[in-house]
Amino acid sequence: GAGAGEADMDAASAAGSSVGAEPGTPTAHSVARNQWIQQRYAQDHTLPSQRHGGMAMPVEGMAPTPTKGANMGFELADDDFADAEAEMGDIGNRSETTGKLCKARRVPPPAPPGSCTGGRGPGVLGYSNQTRPTSERSSNSLEHRGKTEVALDVRSAMHGHLIGEDNAADETEQEEEEEEVVDESDVQMLVRAENVEDGEAVISADGMACRPDQSYGPADRANRLGIEMVNLCTISPADAEENKPGDIHHTYAKLEHTGHNELNTEGQEVCELIQEALELRNQYVFTRSNQPPGAHGWPTLQTRPDPEEAFGWDDDNLVLTPHEFEMVDGVMVVYDTPQRASQMFKVHKTATDFFRDMLWILKVVASGPVKTMSHHRLLLLEQKFNLHVMLNADHEFLAQKTAPHRDFYNIRKVDTHVHHSACMNQKHLLRFIKSKLRKEPDEVVIYRDGKYLTLKEVFESLNLTGYDLNVDTLDMHADKNTFHRFDKFNLKYNPCGQSRLREIFIKQDNLIHGRFLAELTKEVFSDLENTKFSLTEYRISIYGRKREEWDGLAAWICNNSLYSKQNVWLIQIPRLYQVYKKQGTMNNFQEMLDNIFIPLFEVTKDPTSHPQLHTFLKQVVGFDMVDDESRPERRPTKHMCTPKEWDTFHNPAYAYWAYYMWANIHVLNKFRESKGYNVLYFRPHAGEAGDIDHLASAFLLANNIAHGNNLRKSPGLQYLFYLSQIGMAMSPLSNNSLFLDYHKNPFPTFFSRGMNVSLSTDDPLQIHLTKEPLVEEYSIAAQVWKLTACDLCEIARNSVLQSGYPHDSKQHWVSDTYWKLGPEGNDIKKTNVPGVRMQFRKDILNGELKLIEEGAMKWQNRQGRRR
Repeated sequence: GAGAGEADMDAASAAGSSVGAEPGTPTAHSVARNQWIQQRYAQDHTLPSQRHGGMAMPVEGMAPTPTKGANMGFELADDDFADAEAEMGDIGNRSETTGKLCKARRVPPPAPPGSCTGGRGPGVLGYSNQTRPTSERSSNSLEHRGKTEVALDVRSAMHGHLIGEDNAADETEQEEEEEEVVDESDVQMLVRAENVEDGEAVISADGMACRPDQSYGPADRANRLGIEMVNLCTISPADAEENKPGDIHHTYAKLEHTGHNELNTEGQEVCELIQEALELRNQYVFTRSNQPPGAHGWPTLQTRPDPEEAFGWDDDNLVLTPHEFEMVDGVMVVYDTPQRASQMFKVHKTATDFFRDMLWILKVVASGPVKTMSHHRLLLLEQKFNLHVMLNADHEFLAQKTAPHRDFYNIRKVDTHVHHSACMNQKHLLRFIKSKLRKEPDEVVIYRDGKYLTLKEVFESLNLTGYDLNVDTLDMHADKNTFHRFDKFNLKYNPCGQSRLREIFIKQDNLIHGRFLAELTKEVFSDLENTKFSLTEYRISIYGRKREEWDGLAAWICNNSLYSKQNVWLIQIPRLYQVYKKQGTMNNFQEMLDNIFIPLFEVTKDPTSHPQLHTFLKQVVGFDMVDDESRPERRPTKHMCTPKEWDTFHNPAYAYWAYYMWANIHVLNKFRESKGYNVLYFRPHAGEAGDIDHLASAFLLANNIAHGNNLRKSPGLQYLFYLSQIGMAMSPLSNNSLFLDYHKNPFPTFFSRGMNVSLSTDDPLQIHLTKEPLVEEYSIAAQVWKLTACDLCEIARNSVLQSGYPHDSKQHWVSDTYWKLGPEGNDIKKTNVPGVRMQFRKDILNGELKLIEEGAMKWQNRQGRRR
């Protein structure tokens, strides 16, 4: 609305526009301006008790002016207002601690109240058009009632007068002519507006970057502007040298809920059940003995060998022990001596215990109260994140801009779920096949139909030549025909639909000992090293058909020197027992477990028994368990037969597989850790399709999982995964080809709720079209779901923590204390993730854990018992 003396000031402005006034003669314009300054001075010094309905008691002879506050930034001018202060005898209050203004600008007299086209008088706090980009001028113009906080940007010291939004726009030309040199010690501050009631704004400082060893401006000057300064900071020279403006205190604007938030009896019981489930997971999941309590992303490796030492043999580090071991009911038992006097590394949970606990978890997450409360909390988490982005996006963006050298392209990103046999793209494979057909046509590559065939003869038998080959002829890209057809998707691994070409080019166990695949892998490694900032964890298969598989795989790795600083290995175990049983390869499930684990215990006891396997295991970080999860299966009961008794032609259920994999990996890790070797985490596929039994099993047993899409069907399990911060390597593009349309993928929802998610490629050969499939995955997600640069960097940081890369690498890529929550475990110079975002994630997670703990305690007190 119009301000005081609008008609008088309009007339004065018109009179003051005449040309030829004598120098030093006060014009009507300057008189009117001084009158308005005096009125603003009186207005700002008026006590709230003297105001009526948001109107200041007027200066004599002038109409009252609304003392209207707003939740927007403001820009303060320089010497013009200082001159006006001198005329009013107030120049003595000028700040000496802030020194020179960060940007000295001569701002002409503001237009009278109400003259702005937007209807905003100069007494209203508002962003200058020069203060913010065009795209942001309307992003924070919210009307506040109650208690609301909004991030503002103040670019000058806390003295001067306010300029209206449109005034600054009209005076751009004059400002460009009269702009002076900017002081290098910029003063920037983020403030928040809160308690905006009855037209009064109270603004508090939330975090700032000041000059070294200087506090921010004087309180008396702030009071004149109706501003309350709190939490003023002093920054040491050491902090200033780190060049982290805007990211020092990691404070952020937030909405505080002050309403009734007491849990009822039902909610307290749900908290008790959730806390019991979290404690149950802690009894199962493997943690290293040197792992700090509550550590996130603790690695399986402490260090990695140098490239020149990766395949060397060091007798000094060999540890030979007299341990003995044997399989008992599907679980390896290790004894300290050959006499087997005492058992070591005993698994404290039997199969019966696990099946009972898994069924209890399923019962809990299926109960109505747990589903209701979990759904409510998850929605609240999502909305809190949306509000955080609305209030702090500018703060996060500013912090990223000030981080030297880093952006999305040059931060580390780990592809935490990618299969080695599909690690290349189609064009790369096509070029390689054509190259081999041209350079080595007479190489004997396969034995089929009772005779040996050269590469040229193989293609002649298929009526193909090198000229005929193209990407369409290879036919390896997943299309709409593979949706919900896992069998057809697996056939896409066959170039030109021919299994013999797969055996020649994509298998390491063949007539040429995997030479072609090794050469192709080295080319992929070379591409990775050229990108530098993209890393991988290739999954390579051990099928469990015979014990010699381990030695064959290790020999292939070592003999071909397949090592890259951009890659570590995971071992994937396909759940194909029923196939081998039908083939007559094995008699029962126990034989498959023997083939998988006995060589690992042998090499741990005596590395000289499998020297190449010992060398290869230095680069292995975990186990995966893979197959089609959509196949129907019977849920295990509390009393299941032992693996030796499982001699049927049916494949055991997922949970049955998971327990015996976990139990043997657990014992193996304890054994290897006792001898100073690296350990192997359990990171299975879970929740891509099928029943939620898979996710319940993974919640208890897995360190991280791949996929996890089906968590969207169970709010209880989803909430448990959030509270436990279980890492999930999600592959939206892969899911789009198999089980879930892209726009239905829960990844953006999971990310908003604070779950520990990362993006991965799964099968670049079938899914992706570019040379950098991981960047392609990120770029499509960013475009479809409108992810910001901060979001992408946070997802990339999650991928590094989920990975099995060694301790020193994570310190170099994330932070010296990367395992801690919040900004303490983050270095923006390494991750480009603002401390504000990390502080928000930490506060929200700790708040949820505190809610569960307090609710459980109240329930225990109500029941008259203590945990």
